[in-house]
Amino acid sequence: MPDNNDQEHDEYGDLDPKLSEKIAELDESEALMRANALRAGLQDYDLNEEDLDILETATEDPDAIVYLPALPVLAIVGRPNVGKSALVNRILGRREAVVQDTPGVTRDRVAYKAEHGVRRFTLMDTGGWEPDAKGINASVAAQAEIAVELADAVLFIVDANVGATSTDEHVVRMLRATKKPVILVANKVDDARQEPEAAALWSLGLGQPWPVSALHGRGVADLLDHVLTVLPEVSAVAKEEVGGPRRVAILGRPNVGKSSLLNKAVGEERVVVNELAGTTRDPVDEQVELGGKVWRFVDTAGIRRRMNLAQGADFYASLRTSAALEKAEVAVVVLDVSDVISEQDVRIIDLVLESGRALVLAFNKWDLLDDDRRRYLEREIEQDLAHVAWAPRVNISARTGRHLEKLVPALELALKSWDTRIPTGKFNALVAELASEHPHPVRGGKQPRILFGTQAATRPPTFVLFTTGFLDPGYRRFITRRLREIFGFEGSPINVNMRVRERRKRT
Repeated sequence: MPDNNDQEHDEYGDLDPKLSEKIAELDESEALMRANALRAGLQDYDLNEEDLDILETATEDPDAIVYLPALPVLAIVGRPNVGKSALVNRILGRREAVVQDTPGVTRDRVAYKAEHGVRRFTLMDTGGWEPDAKGINASVAAQAEIAVELADAVLFIVDANVGATSTDEHVVRMLRATKKPVILVANKVDDARQEPEAAALWSLGLGQPWPVSALHGRGVADLLDHVLTVLPEVSAVAKEEVGGPRRVAILGRPNVGKSSLLNKAVGEERVVVNELAGTTRDPVDEQVELGGKVWRFVDTAGIRRRMNLAQGADFYASLRTSAALEKAEVAVVVLDVSDVISEQDVRIIDLVLESGRALVLAFNKWDLLDDDRRRYLEREIEQDLAHVAWAPRVNISARTGRHLEKLVPALELALKSWDTRIPTGKFNALVAELASEHPHPVRGGKQPRILFGTQAATRPPTFVLFTTGFLDPGYRRFITRRLREIFGFEGSPINVNMRVRERRKRT
C-alpha cells in the first residue's frame, strides 16, 4: 500500500516522544530473538509459497538490495473506438478508464495494476490519445510502437464487426517486425453468431483471433488465461539495473524548465530549450558531475521517437514519463512556482509514487517569486502536495543556476531513504509498541492482530505484515507515519502490505 493518498486526521493520536528513544535504545540481539519467536509462531498458520519466499528472502544485512519482482507489462493497442477502454475496465473489474462513443477520449492514467487468478501484472492502456485526422495511420502506429517498447506482450484490439481496416494493417506491419508476443483480440463479438467475423481476422497474419465482448465480458477470462501463458513471471522491460552512477529522471509538465535544469547541470546546451511547450523529443541520457559525484540524468523524452503531434501531447508526455521512470532510481519533479500547481503536476508526482521511485521536488523559477505569489504557493503546497510532505524540497532557478548545488544533498537523502533497511527486531518492536499504545479497532466483533512483520524489499522500502484480519487503511497509514517519524525515510515512498492468514486447523 503506497502511502500516497487519503490524507486524514491521525485518529490514533500523536507520537509518544519517548517511543523514538525507546526504539533507538533497543538491544538489537534481544529484539531479534523476540522477532524470531513471533516468526516461529507463524507455523500455526496457513502460509502459501509466496509467504515462505518473503520470509526466506528477508535479510538482516543493512546493505542488501532486495527488489520486489517487476510486474510484467501488458500493452493494449488498437485504433480509436475499438473498445480498448471497455476491455481495460473489464480486466480491472472496475470502471477506471473513460468509455465514450467519441474516438480518442483523452484520459489521465496510462498504467494500471491488474490481476487474474493469482498473477498480477501492469496493464498499459494506449487509448488516451487524440488522433490527427491527416495522419491517423502514422499516429496509431507511433503510439503502438511506444507501447511495444515499454511492454512484455501486446493485446492488439480489432473491432470484429468492422473487420481489419487500413489503419489496423498499418499497425500490424509494425507489430510483426517486433520480437514481442502479440495477441490478436476480436472485440464486440457479443454472441456465437458473430464468431465468423472474428475468424476472418486470421488474414492479418497475427495468429488466432480471440473473440471477446469487452462490454458483456464474454470470452475475457479465456483470453486472460492465454495472456498469462505468454506474459513472463517477471518483466523483462521493467527490470532494475544495479550499479553504476545513480540514475535521475527529470520530470514535469511541458515548459517548467526541465531542459534548462539539465543544461545547467551539464554546463552546456545539451537539450533544445524553446518557449514552445513540448519541444523535447529525443532521449537525453547524460553523465553529469555534481557535488563531486557522477550521476546519470535521464530527460523525459525517454524513447527514441521524433513526434510532432500537437494533439494528444499529454498522452505522449505520460508515456515518456513512464519510460524515464523505468530507467531511473530517483525522480526530480520540476514545478514552475510562477504558475499555479496544476492537476497535471500532481498526476506526474502520483506516477512517481506508483513507480516506487525516490522523489525530490524542485521548485523552479524561484527568482521570479514575489511575496503575494509566495503566500499562495505555500497554501497550494499544503493543500495539493500534502501526500508528499516527506519529499525533500529545493528552491532553484534552472535558468541562472541559483541553488542548484542544493539538489545533490536532496538526491542523496532521497536515495539513502530508498535504500534503507530496518532490522526485523526493531520493526517488530515498533509494531508491538504501536499495537499496545493504539490497538486496532474491533470490526465485526473481531480485532485483527499483527502476528509478525518484516521488510521484504528496499528500493522502495516495502514492509509485509502477517495479520489475523484485514487492517483498516487508516491503521496502515498510522504505521507508515510512525515509520517516517522514527526512521526518517525522507524522499522515499513506503509500502506497507498485509497478508491475512488463518490459524491452521488441527487434525
